Amino acid sequence: MAKNLKVAQPYANAFIQMTSGKKDSLDKVIADLTSIEAALESKDLVQALSNPLISVDGKKTMIKSVFQGKIDNSSLNFLLVLCDRGRINLLEGVTSLALEMAYKQASVEVAYVVSASEMSDSQQEALTAKLKSMSGVKQVKLEVTVDKTLIGFTVQIGSKVVDTSISGQLAKLASHLGASSPQ
Repeated sequence: MAKNLKVAQPYANAFIQMTSGKKDSLDKVIADLTSIEAALESKDLVQALSNPLISVDGKKTMIKSVFQGKIDNSSLNFLLVLCDRGRINLLEGVTSLALEMAYKQASVEVAYVVSASEMSDSQQEALTAKLKSMSGVKQVKLEVTVDKTLIGFTVQIGSKVVDTSISGQLAKLASHLGASSPQ
């Protein structure tokens, strides 16, 4: 996957450059990339776009049917160019990298949260407020995943990690005692 990200990087840069300079473009870019990312949660779509047996025209038709009217025309055209160049299979990496770059331009810090259960809206708002004050940023976007095996939660924002999980606490205790990490 690291090689794919290396190949996807110039396309992500091109996408951000193509959309920059337009009025309200950053918010629109983030919305478009979020829509694309949500559509890519369908593994059937990802497999179809990566399938070498489906023609370029077939993939373009698929992209138009999925995204037309949901994303800006310039974003849609960019996806069609990826098809023409034979790089549509990199769409997940391009989207991920471009979204990361767009957040950086918008001064939005992404916090990756792993929780044992779904977080309510009020819990997410409280956590967002706490992370804003802790990290000194103006905007925080939570990326929440659920891990039912976890007791507690972990948060990573930038280079800071807050680990309140039992396994994290045990690992910390083991390192203080000079023992190997429990697994």
